[in-house]
Amino acid sequence: MISQFSGLYFREILRTFRNPFVLIITVVQPFMWLAFFGSSFANAPASFLQSFIGSNNYIAFLLPGTLSTSMLSVGMFGSMSTIQDKRFGFMKRILITPTSKGVIFLSKALGGATRGLVQFPIMILAATVFGVRFHMGALEWAAWIVALFSLAVGFASLFLAITASSTDWQTPGVVSNFITMPLMFASTALFSGAFFPSWMLAISAVNPITFSALLGRAFVLGRAVPWINLGYLGTFAIVMLFVGFLVSSRWLRVD
Repeated sequence: MISQFSGLYFREILRTFRNPFVLIITVVQPFMWLAFFGSSFANAPASFLQSFIGSNNYIAFLLPGTLSTSMLSVGMFGSMSTIQDKRFGFMKRILITPTSKGVIFLSKALGGATRGLVQFPIMILAATVFGVRFHMGALEWAAWIVALFSLAVGFASLFLAITASSTDWQTPGVVSNFITMPLMFASTALFSGAFFPSWMLAISAVNPITFSALLGRAFVLGRAVPWINLGYLGTFAIVMLFVGFLVSSRWLRVD
């Protein structure tokens, strides 16, 4: 089982670096988020920024939220990869070997989450170019990476579970559009939740993107670190992995 998993896992990672177009998009997209969206408050008065987001630097505020929301795309690409394997016959060839559906799911979820972390150093470099300075120790950097990886694993597992029985190319995009927008805007990834209506606050209070954004923001802005958020994100990843494993083991369909 370990050799089966490792082979499929490394295949998922290598697919990113074998596709120049995907690699370029992975590099450019985070930079564009900071360049365009992050600069939208460049000329805002400091007093407004302090009251609105609690910081004078919106890019520093936005960075953890952008990294958190980018983990949503991990799930979509993971499910698209699965459907591609189904349509081109690779999945059928794998399943006639002793490899189980659960192992295939784990390799897709963990491989996709690992690919998602490629954006982390790129975003850090881009933020540095825009003037963000980091005063973090090794523990904070490690905890931030673990938090983002947990978030990516959770969303990859969720998307893979939802699309386990599908062979339609359009399904991942439809699922992504349905899930991404509510989770992204009903979180504190882009803005402070101080002015949210009560129903959005209720969603934000259990939204894993909020927990990830708040943890990363505490590291970047030097605020009190809510370490309990790391436990929440770890729990989210484990629960989604368990659910996705069960769903895929039973309902993963090749044709």
